[in-house]
Formats: sequence, structure tokens, C-alpha cells
Amino acid sequence: MGFVMDGLEAEAYDRQYGDRALIQRISAYFAPYRGLMVAVALFIVLNSVMDTVLPITIARGLDAFSHGVTAQGMATIIGIILAAGALSWIFNFFRQRFTARVVGDVVLKVREDAFDAVMKRDMSFYDEFPSGKVVSRVNSDTEDFSTVVTLVLNLLSQGLLVVLIVAALFVISAPLALLALAITPLVVLIALAFRRIARRMMQRLQRSRAQINALVQESISGISVAKNFRQEQTIYDEFREVNQQRYKTGLRTGLLFSGLFPLLNTIAGLGTVIVIYFGGLRVMQGSVSAGAWFFFVQSIPILWFPLTSIASFWSQFQQGLAASERVFALIDAEPRVTQHTSRDMGRLNGRIEFKHVDFRYTEQESVLEDFTLTIPAGETVAIVGHTGAGKSTLGKLIARFYEFQSGEILIDGHDIRSFDLTAYRRQLGIVPQLPFLFSGTVADNIRYARPDLDDAAVEQIARSIGNGDWLDALPQGVATDVGEAGRSLSLGQRQLVALARLVAQDPSIIILDEATASVDPLTEAQIQEGLDFVLQGRTAIVIAHRLSTIKNADRILVLEHGRIVEEGSHASLLAGGGKYADLYNTYFRHQSPDYRPGEGFVRVALGEAG
Repeated sequence: MGFVMDGLEAEAYDRQYGDRALIQRISAYFAPYRGLMVAVALFIVLNSVMDTVLPITIARGLDAFSHGVTAQGMATIIGIILAAGALSWIFNFFRQRFTARVVGDVVLKVREDAFDAVMKRDMSFYDEFPSGKVVSRVNSDTEDFSTVVTLVLNLLSQGLLVVLIVAALFVISAPLALLALAITPLVVLIALAFRRIARRMMQRLQRSRAQINALVQESISGISVAKNFRQEQTIYDEFREVNQQRYKTGLRTGLLFSGLFPLLNTIAGLGTVIVIYFGGLRVMQGSVSAGAWFFFVQSIPILWFPLTSIASFWSQFQQGLAASERVFALIDAEPRVTQHTSRDMGRLNGRIEFKHVDFRYTEQESVLEDFTLTIPAGETVAIVGHTGAGKSTLGKLIARFYEFQSGEILIDGHDIRSFDLTAYRRQLGIVPQLPFLFSGTVADNIRYARPDLDDAAVEQIARSIGNGDWLDALPQGVATDVGEAGRSLSLGQRQLVALARLVAQDPSIIILDEATASVDPLTEAQIQEGLDFVLQGRTAIVIAHRLSTIKNADRILVLEHGRIVEEGSHASLLAGGGKYADLYNTYFRHQSPDYRPGEGFVRVALGEAG
């Protein structure tokens, strides 16, 4: 599987965003909710005011007790304390409620944008980056995104409370207030120094989590292969290694944050000691009242909470920022396939032209060089060749899954890069080598391209493939559940469903990569009959693995290292004794009704096949 264990490197499309850029980007998601945000801000202010009133009222009450207080005065003080506490709870309730609504709506939008970006990424993107890591960004990182906002609002609330408390402290005693704030710069400097380290640690933590997601997803997807080769222990060992990496990264992060919290708490304790000592002296000297001194002592925890809580909040805050950075990097990833314009092409005739096309998957992997080919509308072209010859690449380029580096690909005389990509792909019927079915029924999969089809239309389409005989083998016909990825059906049945889905789509151009796995003769006959029906009157490029498909094609192309080395009909190419004859005797001859075992290979060995 090849997971990197020593670096937890960033993906190639990752970007570094500054704190200001991240905050601005996050703030843009909150712009549509200005009204709710104003309400949240109002309740933050009211809640902070009530939380300030409480210690002030208690301090005034202590001073009143020291000078004697009437029963009515005591009742008034108690009433104010109860009212302030009740109002503080009410204001905090509505603040939390509106905050949850805003954060929930924003996370919903961010996740939608992230998933939209996933849907728009090119196929080359998924060739390069494990899908499990992409899933982690869409699912887990968008959830962590909400942490930033919630914590910011909580800190804003505490910050406003600090401002009000500090103002009250200076009104009561400026010298004591200055003493209480004396060590604030030290705490701020420690927090700022910690910020960059925390971001890097949280990025590594999230990458390790994405690595685990990718490994688990790949392992489960390939579980049948793993069991077939008895590699369960190998996979488990690899998981343990990845999991240990995640554990070590999490442990280092936890130790870092756990070390900061006691440090800040100790500094805050020193501030409290200073206030208690010097405030006590002033009470003894009579320059400060006992109530005022009590107010200072009560205010110190409130004053220091936003700063000391950085230790517990900062890890989550940095986790949220790191998650936001990863999500925005996914959204901002540059597409490699770009359309110059968005032409509305209408119904395509299906004429395809490659003009001097160069294509490579990587700088070191050249597939097509100066490739030229014309396929008239309605022609069925079978493409054969050894593995790596570039057969499947032609279909991928026509489908615009990849961007070619130079040359032109024209459809009906128009540059393929000028089409509206979504509308264009609706007219492409693509059946991969291993057809993929979505969870649901056979009918659900047939109507995947046409959700508007009713049950009767779906049944009719299914019956048009192989006379519908294959449906009789299904326990509930088109209502049969296909299971995850179609695993409840045989490969041949999946191919038949895929062909029926193609008929429902009614494309102008078909790209078909025939499956190499063996199927029983009856199913193969049904598949061939279905192919004959589907390909009729449409332009088709068939990556051919069946002799019957090759023989029925209008033209056969033989590819070798990205070049057409032979083309013609089955009979003419076989008579020529060249590359096609070699391929035929090696791979296709055994599919012929008059094939005798061993004959083809003997002829090749003797050099008779060219």
C-alpha cells in the first residue's frame, strides 16, 4: 500500500494560509448571518455585564455589612444577585442557541463546498491522492472547522468580560489594577511563541488521522484480495504501524499543550498572590475597603481565565485553523482539466478527431506522441494492443478526465475544450472494465443517468438487453438489491446492468472497456447481444477483449507505445500477418469456435503468426 511513515508530508495541493487570510476566509462564510451574529454579540455583551454585576454587588454588600445594613438593604442586595444570576443564565442560553445555529449552518455550507470541490476534481487528482485522505478533509476537518468559531465566540465573551472587569478595577483602585495586570505581557508573549508550534503539531495530527482513514478505506475495499492471498496479518501490521504514528503524534501534541497549561496557571497564581498580599496591606491601612479587596480577589480568576484557558483552547483553536487550512486547500486546488469556453453543442453526431495530440500522465510517462486519428460518426472502432499501449487513454481523453499537453481533439469539428463539460459528458456513455454499481436495486442503477424514468420504462430497457433473459435469473427482477458496489451480482450481471444503464442514458458516443474476466457462455452471448444493440447507430470506441466484438467492429486499430501501427478489418489484418495476427494468435484465437488448444501458441512460437 505504500503509506509514508516518516514525514506525514503535506499533499501536493496543500497551501499555507496566514492567520489573517484564514480568519477573513472563515468570516466570509458568516457574512450571510449578520443578523444572527449581531444577536450573538448583543447577548455576549449582556451576559458579560451581568457577570460583572455579580462580583460588584457582592463587594458592595460586604462594605454595607461592615457599616451596618438594614433588612431591606440586605433583601435588595440578595435580589440584585439573584436577578443578575438569572439574567446571566438567560442571556447565555440564547447566546449558545444562536451560536449553535450559525455554526451549524456555516459548517453545512463549508462541507457542501468541500464536497462540490471533490466532485469537480479531475481523475488525475484521484490517481495521485488517496481517497481516504480526501474523505477525511470533507468529513472530519469540516467538523473541526466549527471549533474555531465556537472558541472564538467563547473567547470574545470572556474578553469582553475582562474589559468590563478591568475598567471596574481601575475605578476602585488604579494601583491594585496595575499590579494585577503586571504579568499580562509575559503571558501574552508565551502564548504568541506557542502559536506557531501548535499549528504545526495540529497539522501533523490531522495528517496522521487522514493517513489512518486512507489505510482503513483501502484495506476494506480490497478485503477480498487480502483474504485471497492471506494478507490479513500484513495489513494489520501496517495498520499498527500507522496507528502507532498517530499515537506518537497525538502524545507529543498532548504533552506540549499539557505543559503550557500549568505554566500559565502558575503565572496567574503569582498574579493572585500579588493582589492578595498588596490588597490586604491596603485594607489594613484603610486605603481600600474590604469589599473592594474582595472584588479584586474574585476578579482575578475572571481576569486570568481567557489567558490561562489558551492552554486548553489553543490546541482546539489551532486544530480548527489547521482543519480550515486543509479544507480550503482542497477547495482551492487548481484543476488540471480546463475548458476555454462553455459551448452548448446540442445533440452530437459523434465524429471524433485527434490531431497531433501529445499526452503524458507524468513528466516521465509519455503515452501519446503526435497522435492523429479520425473516427467518423457512427463508426465502431475496436482498439487492441499490449498492456500500456495507450488503449484506455484514448477514452479518458475523449471523456475529458485528463488534460492533454498539446494538439487538438475535435468532436463534430469543435475543440473538445470549448464544450460545456457537464452537458458534454451527458452524451458520453462510459462502461469501465469493471462496472461499478451503487447500493440499491437494479432499477435504481439503470435509472442512474435518467432519474425521471418510471418503473415500466426501466423494465422495458432491461428487457432490451439480451432479450431480458438475464432478469429471470434475479430473485426480484429489476427490484433485486445489488448490494455494496454490486457485489450481490455476478460480474456478467453487473455488465448487463451497466449496458442497460447505457441504453437509458442514450449517449451519442460510447467508450467501452470490456471486462477481461471470464463469464459463462450464456452470459457472454447476452452481453454480446446487448453490445450489438447499444452500439447500433452510435460512435463507439471499444477497448476490445472479446473476439466477437473485434470481428464485428467497423475498424480495428492496433496500438503500440501510443502509436497506431496497424488498422483495418479483422480479415485484412489477419491476412497481413503483422502485429494484429500476433495478438490474435496469442490472446484471441482461443475464443474462436474452431480453436484447438495449443495451436495458437505453437504457431507463435514457430514465428508463423508474424
